[in-house]
Amino acid sequence: MIRTGDGNLLRADVDALVNTVNTVGVMGKGIALQFKRAYPSMYKAYEGAAKNGEIRLGRMSVWETNQMTGPRYIINFPTKKHWKAKSRLADIESGLIDLIRVVDEYGIKSIAVPPLGCGNGGLDWADVEPLIVAAFQAIPEVDVLLYPPTGTPSAASMPTNEPRPPMTAGRAALIALLDGYSSQAEASTSLIESQKLMYFLQVAGEPLSLRYEKAWYGPYADNLRHVLKVVEGHYLRGFGDGATAVMDAEPLDVLPGALDAAQAFLDGHPDTGKRIERVLELANGYETPYGLELLASVHWIAKEDPRASGDADLLVKEVQKWTPRKGRMFSEMHIRRAWENLRGKGWVTEPAHV
Repeated sequence: MIRTGDGNLLRADVDALVNTVNTVGVMGKGIALQFKRAYPSMYKAYEGAAKNGEIRLGRMSVWETNQMTGPRYIINFPTKKHWKAKSRLADIESGLIDLIRVVDEYGIKSIAVPPLGCGNGGLDWADVEPLIVAAFQAIPEVDVLLYPPTGTPSAASMPTNEPRPPMTAGRAALIALLDGYSSQAEASTSLIESQKLMYFLQVAGEPLSLRYEKAWYGPYADNLRHVLKVVEGHYLRGFGDGATAVMDAEPLDVLPGALDAAQAFLDGHPDTGKRIERVLELANGYETPYGLELLASVHWIAKEDPRASGDADLLVKEVQKWTPRKGRMFSEMHIRRAWENLRGKGWVTEPAHV
């Protein structure tokens, strides 16, 4: 019997959970990242099998949980070769044939199945669902919970069983800065705001090794995203599995005990505390995603084009042509005020005249 599942697939009360994977040993996003966090030993086994060339399209990789409660098996279903690639219907079809074999061979009576190859894989659920339904008609006695692509579960519902990562200078600075900002803003911190806050902290002199580049929402560092992924569920909550679009993402909250751990680390780094205070002072009055994107975008232009640091007309022009979105969103008045704020607080200096 096939029923529609809802909520978080990893919390389904079934014999087996199906996880969608690639063949190269990476579980970096989406439901695969959720499985990696919930079953770290499974991930190590999968990673090793991938290195040995044992993870192949059309072939299931089964891992026994050996738990007294919960699912007995995790079935890794390869939906694409490389994590950057798109899924193909032919690989879903061949994989379903082997999935049915595994379910029958292992005596599985109930199973939870995600939308195979949809989401990051790019396939259409209207094409995939009939294939899954048709495949399980061969074993109608099995109870199937089929999860459509209805959105990412809440970050709080995603189990984390990985060991807590050690505190580092960069993680401590992130936690302390986000906590200070959320207190100042009287609201949780969005992903956009976290990117801009850490951008300014690095500009202030904190050695973070964040690789910022010019992006859609202003300066963006992809390796900060990797930091958020590591600390999720341990020090911060809200990043989830990283699959949600930035404008739809949950805000980031500092978890209980995280600030104490960060402050204990930072007690020996007084310069970091001073830099955090300087960033928070700059952000005063700009505590929204709009405000921080505006400040960071104006600063980026002034930094990248020394002429613009002393020419407000040129700076306005460059900010507004960054993207059509910025051109519509950021008014000349707001850009000029942000520029004046940055200059007045010593974040932007005029070029020397010869």
